[in-house]
Amino acid sequence: MNISGNTVFIPGATSGIGLALALRLQAAGNTVVIGGRRAEVLAQLATEHGFATVRIDTADPESIRAAATQVLAEHPDLNVLIAMAGIMRVEDWRSDGFLADAEEIVTTNLLGPIRLIAAFTAHLQSRPDATIVTVSSGLAHTPLRVTPTYNATKAAIHMLSESIRLQFAGTSVSVLELVPPAVATELLPGQSESPFAMPLDAFVDETMALIEAQPDAHEILVENVKLLRFGEVRGDYAETVATVNRLDPHGNA
Repeated sequence: MNISGNTVFIPGATSGIGLALALRLQAAGNTVVIGGRRAEVLAQLATEHGFATVRIDTADPESIRAAATQVLAEHPDLNVLIAMAGIMRVEDWRSDGFLADAEEIVTTNLLGPIRLIAAFTAHLQSRPDATIVTVSSGLAHTPLRVTPTYNATKAAIHMLSESIRLQFAGTSVSVLELVPPAVATELLPGQSESPFAMPLDAFVDETMALIEAQPDAHEILVENVKLLRFGEVRGDYAETVATVNRLDPHGNA
């Protein structure tokens, strides 16, 4: 992915990593369209930063279809889709009550990106240089005990990224997987204050530098995520799982 000169759509960009990436990509010379559920927040961000905006609920298939139609009508040169939206919940599978959260996580974190990508694949293949950016997690490779469905959906996104990259080989579309560690956002309550979370600005700084330095990369891996990403490769997977869950048993890792 080139660091500049793109037209980028980022649903889930009204806060956290999505908003921080939107601001950095805009500053790097890209046209950025952001999406989110709250019209008032979108309007405020459009006024403050000059973003184009579209209302979208990535848990709703019809909302995705409508947003894709609007984005492509207003920005026919779109060539980058960043499937950013996602949720994380603490679950206890030993007791009743986890199923509703688990189903919502699967709908948002897995079906959401699948539906988003499906809505844009025909258009992206018509562009001379296009990129689908997926967002997995270090927890796709090393599980956190308290977030089992989140871990599973991010593992699925990792394998989806690997698989569709094979299918798009030979086309104008590349697939780039962003693999965050714990970042100081409100993905979970209190995570922004966690001593184990990477500062948001530091994460986005390193991410942008890696994209610029490695335009043909398949994965963007900041240093902080490599402990989780490569446990099996190093041969210390069991120790890595134990360390992650011992360090922060409440979910901020």
